[in-house]
Order: sequence, then structure tokens, then C-alpha cells
Amino acid sequence: MPDTPHIVSDVMTRPVVAVGREARFKEIVRAMGRWNVGALPVVEGEGRVVGVVSEADLLLKEEFRDRDLTWAEQLRHLSDLAKAEALTAEELMSSPAITVRPDVTLSQAARIMAAHHVRRLPVVDGENRLQGIVSRGDLLKVFLRSDEALEEEVRRTVVSYLFPALSHTIHVKVHEGVVTLRGRVKDSSLAWVAERLARAVEGVVDVESRLSGEDTVPDGAGNAR
Repeated sequence: MPDTPHIVSDVMTRPVVAVGREARFKEIVRAMGRWNVGALPVVEGEGRVVGVVSEADLLLKEEFRDRDLTWAEQLRHLSDLAKAEALTAEELMSSPAITVRPDVTLSQAARIMAAHHVRRLPVVDGENRLQGIVSRGDLLKVFLRSDEALEEEVRRTVVSYLFPALSHTIHVKVHEGVVTLRGRVKDSSLAWVAERLARAVEGVVDVESRLSGEDTVPDGAGNAR
């Protein structure tokens, strides 16, 4: 069977820099600059995540500094204007925070980021206590796997699993993350399954399947009389 998918705890960053509710504006800016991060979880108590402050939240102070807004514009930007006047993390943060558990798969984490239009997610345990943080860059780490590692996994979890008696006749080659499968198999329907399973191996960029089935009717054979 294919290997267990990588999960958030495999790639997340820890320990995590965080701030409390009462952290002041300039303190937050300094922390972001010192640790070169674009957002900070806001925590309380025993590290429970209550929100996130991002660079976008901080930049609202500049965006609305000298703007003369009409009444209609002010109504449209009430939340942003409040953050532009904010002085503390509690006033600046987006809450509740969009978080993820350590055992969530990387694909699930990527979908959460996309759905909520965020670049990073605080990782929390069952008590909502901060465990780490995962970013878009962290999710891309699986694509740093070597071609050799990908080839070994495809052979072991796809070819040997689907074609145990023919595995020595199926050729697997990986170049820059692209998997090429070649050979003949008894059941042509399994060629599609092999392609799908190979594509699901984490770190694979693409799959070129050149598997053919022994049950495939050659072109023109159906017209023979």
C-alpha cells in the first residue's frame, strides 16, 4: 500500500514566536522584523491561541493615515479603520484564528490555507495550545525529495503493490520529480490505477504513464474479418 501521507507535524516550524493580547504595536513590528515572519499568533493563558496578527493588519495604519473617506467609504471599511487606530495585539488581531491540528495532512492544510486566503496556520493541540506554525513554504518541502527517494517509493508502494509478479518488468524513472512508468501489464485497467497512485506520492510533480495492457486490442484489430 502507498505510504502514509506526510502530516503537518512533519514540516511545521517550532518553537514559535508569539505575542500576548497586550503586546503593543511597535513591539509586534519589532518581533516580526527580528524573526523575519509575516504574522504572529496571539496567545493567552497556557499558550492558547486566540488570534493572529499579520503584516496586513499592521499596514492598515499606513493605508488609512491621510485618507479622507466619505461616509459611505467609512461604512465599507469599519473593520479596517478600527485596526488602523489599534495599539495592541488584541485590537489588531484576526479572531478567532484559523488553526490546524498536527495530524492533519499537508494537502488538507493547503486546502484550509486556500479557502481562508492565509499564508500560514498556527498548529494547535486539542486544548488549542500553540504547538508550531506551518507556512506555504513548509507545505512545499515535500517537493524537495530526491528523484531517487521518489523512485524507490513508487517501486515499493505502487509497482510492487499492484504488479507483484511483474514488478521486475515495469520500468520506473524519475527526473526532476516527473515519474515515467513503462511496461506491459495483464490488466490495462490497472495502468490507470498505477498512474493515479504514483501521482499521489508526495513530492511527485507529474506522471507520464506508458504502461500498456496485454488485454488491449491493437489498433485496427477490431476491423479484422
